[in-house]
Amino acid sequence: MTDAPIVRSLLENDLYKLTMWQALLHSHPAAEAEYRFVCRSTPRLPLTRLLPALQQELDHLCSLTFAPHELDYLRSLRFIKGDFVDFLTLFRFQRRFIDAHAEGERLVITARGPLVHVMGFEIFVLYVVSELYSRATGDAADLRVADERLDAKVALLRRSEGELSGPEPFLFFDFGLRRRHSAALQDRVVERLLAEVPDYFRGTSNVLLAQRLGLTPIGTMAHEYLQAYQAFGSRLRDFQKAALEGWVQEYRGDLGTALTDVIGMDAFLRDFDLYFAKLFDGLRHDSGDPIEWGEKAIAHYEKLRIDPRTRRLVFSDGLDLPRAIELHRHFRGRAQTAFGIGTNLSNDTTVPALSLVMKLVTCNGQPVAKLSDSPGKTLCTDETYVSYLRQVFSAVAR
Repeated sequence: MTDAPIVRSLLENDLYKLTMWQALLHSHPAAEAEYRFVCRSTPRLPLTRLLPALQQELDHLCSLTFAPHELDYLRSLRFIKGDFVDFLTLFRFQRRFIDAHAEGERLVITARGPLVHVMGFEIFVLYVVSELYSRATGDAADLRVADERLDAKVALLRRSEGELSGPEPFLFFDFGLRRRHSAALQDRVVERLLAEVPDYFRGTSNVLLAQRLGLTPIGTMAHEYLQAYQAFGSRLRDFQKAALEGWVQEYRGDLGTALTDVIGMDAFLRDFDLYFAKLFDGLRHDSGDPIEWGEKAIAHYEKLRIDPRTRRLVFSDGLDLPRAIELHRHFRGRAQTAFGIGTNLSNDTTVPALSLVMKLVTCNGQPVAKLSDSPGKTLCTDETYVSYLRQVFSAVAR
């Protein structure tokens, strides 16, 4: 491999992967799982051309361990528990649990094995494929164009300074690790935002960058955490409540932002009763119309006689800065807001970024699914199960 390995450290992962990992290690250490890679967009070249380099990158990933100073950093986070760090001290990815091959011109990547050994592959696979694709399709102008576009983003924030400051300031985070153009570009973007607009830019999901730059690592839970509970023995109807209760017991007041769209906002709110609404600090939006979602969240809090101004709405679905600012304007004074911006920060170049995901598709030998509020985001290998899941929650709605 002529280029340096893409994965620089096992700490270069999204925080929510580590927090879910800890929770599931404690609650369901024997669970089995399967994750599958999907490219939702049309690439400029067949991704199978990346396969030789991808195999080398996976070999490299499986050779890494956490460094002592990285483990010390994780121990310093109050919500990370000592026994989980002890587990990570011994942890190494197992190459036999992940397979990558070509089926025609389709790149197939599957991670299969113990949940607490395969769930960690996801983010690494996504940013490795994304950077390999950037190397294959981009040119020397990419970083220059990205810098120019970042100039415009910083200028927008400075022009809007009076409106975005004050007692309810505009706050945003970098959520760009999974689909970044390259480590070099994400580093440059985060470093510049921290230096030039620190009043608005408050953290990153990239734990390695957070550690290196003294930023707050950002993240709580993703879809896989709630999906896994579809296979953990409670009534299917009750899986969201079981997952939220598991989170409460694990973190006891920390990391209190709940993800709402595993089976849609309406179904989530039917489970998000006064108990959970008081225990969680807020909600995260990741599909569907954000205005409609936020209005439903505010109405739900008001119905429960909770002042929505004491709760935070986190938006993270395909955002850019202008859209985030627009949402901030709409909800300002009615609820606290924050914005996780991903690809538009870490991969805003001349070559459109790929929409890459690697999703949990089975757990403990049975299918699991997400019923997204956005068309095209539902992913499951078993259509019969998807129909059954819809039927269960439609019956509850009636």
